Amino acid sequence: MHSSIVIQLPQIIRREATTIAITVCPVTPSFAAEIGDVDLSKPIEPSDLSAIKDAFAKYAVLIFPEQHLSSDQHLDFARHFGPLETTIALFRKDAQLRVSPEFADVSNLNPHNEVWDKESRQRMFQLGNRLWHTDSSFKRLQARASLLYARLIPPVGGHTEFADERAAYDSLPDATKRRLTSLVAEHSIFNSRARLGFTNFSEEERQGMPPVPQVIVRTIPESGRKSLYLASHAGRIFGMPEQEGRALIEELVAYATQRQFVYTHRWRVYDLAIWDNRCTMHRGTEFDDLRWKRDMQRATVCDIANSCEQEGIAVEAA
Repeated sequence: MHSSIVIQLPQIIRREATTIAITVCPVTPSFAAEIGDVDLSKPIEPSDLSAIKDAFAKYAVLIFPEQHLSSDQHLDFARHFGPLETTIALFRKDAQLRVSPEFADVSNLNPHNEVWDKESRQRMFQLGNRLWHTDSSFKRLQARASLLYARLIPPVGGHTEFADERAAYDSLPDATKRRLTSLVAEHSIFNSRARLGFTNFSEEERQGMPPVPQVIVRTIPESGRKSLYLASHAGRIFGMPEQEGRALIEELVAYATQRQFVYTHRWRVYDLAIWDNRCTMHRGTEFDDLRWKRDMQRATVCDIANSCEQEGIAVEAA
């Protein structure tokens, strides 16, 4: 009779891979932050997406370095923040798109990927991006967030400056805050381009992008904070003499873009920046756009309703 022999096999233990939460590195305690330990080219864990949205609500401008994204991956990440816009270039009579219509082509390149000509109409239109603005405030359904991706940058210049309109509002005197309550401005893409002397638009283009009303002070739902809502697109203020209204807007833009409210981002290739258009302004800085290529593509997502509707303010046509 043979005794049974029991052979004990080694136990195999499976461990879940350690999950590293995203890293948030603030530029200031409440404005602009860099985000690390996330690869936006891959599906994002729900906990990471929640943390990103929390950081977005707090800092308003987020920078994701070293992100290697296809166009589809760029758009997929943008969709987490809202429905995608299509480019206003579709309204231009000379529209020749270099990228898909879900992108704003914030580049100095023509459809052949060559640097544009000095007198090109596209260049004259795009130079408006060097004025302080917020994206799509000239649309009735304005933008909530923009996501700009750097595919190619010039060796010098071409930075982007961001202004914190929440902090600017907080610092205003109480009397000024009371004065601004319920004021509504008329926004138009043609206002900003006229500031540069560019008025060469057809009647069809003007009808395709009519002026819209936007409040001057709005409330950000996620935080409850009040913020100025300004742009170079803003022109007259309803119920105010035109010159007085324009002067007030100029005064507020100058106030909100003082250095203590501004973060300057010096781009690196493969940076992705996302910002909250509801409470920030931005502008591109100069570079030699007739010499160096700058290939930047922006996905933009819509807000939930016009700013006047969100604030419960009725605007009568005037």
